[in-house]
Amino acid sequence: MKPLDQGSVIPLYHQLKQRLDARIRIGDWKPGDKIDSENRLMDIFHVSRNTAKKAIEELVQEGSLYRVQGKGTFVSRPKFEQSLSGFYSFSRVLREKGLHPTDRVLEVKEVTPSESVRIGLQLAPGENVIEMKRLRCANDEPIILESSFMPKSVIQDMSVLYEVGKSSLYDLLDERYNVIVVRAKEAFEPVLIREGESVLLETEIGKPALLLERTAYDTNDQPVEYCISIVRGDRCRFYTDLV
Repeated sequence: MKPLDQGSVIPLYHQLKQRLDARIRIGDWKPGDKIDSENRLMDIFHVSRNTAKKAIEELVQEGSLYRVQGKGTFVSRPKFEQSLSGFYSFSRVLREKGLHPTDRVLEVKEVTPSESVRIGLQLAPGENVIEMKRLRCANDEPIILESSFMPKSVIQDMSVLYEVGKSSLYDLLDERYNVIVVRAKEAFEPVLIREGESVLLETEIGKPALLLERTAYDTNDQPVEYCISIVRGDRCRFYTDLV
């Protein structure tokens, strides 16, 4: 195996990280496989324990690897990737990857909106909204915890939202209320999974996640949904193409 370049300006831990990542990408190590131990990497690449440990730790933080106490470090399942270059559907993305998307509607209720929701939906003060809370899953694995807020003027019958899963939310809006979503505006920021979220998403407290806020607009350019999502960072990856 080609040794690391001791004279390179690229730190040794980063060179080692690149080597480990390459083995994962080409399939030498498959999801669930145990990788070489720190001691083994020290022997193979003639590096210090700190170098081996840092290379592994960065891949763990990025979600490519995960540790099991007392057993070692293993290759994670690949993340779901989604381009931000255009309007997309989570369910459609999963189907295109050969996965089965399911939505579990947890709760539907009328609520007083927060200030950010009220502004996002361009509502008058004192106007309530309909909130639908759901888990979005791939092959029954929870990936996204999502709360959708919609004006009462759009949703006349809350019970319709329990049909989400049989049909997509936007398809239901089109079929039942002739509301067609044509564009959306999104913002992202990194967060950590909190206690209640960890139970629903079946992951650990403190794991990295993305907070996604989306405002969806209809053909009249009126906001019809304000959505707040917690997206598991270990299972999803967003990217964009720069031209």
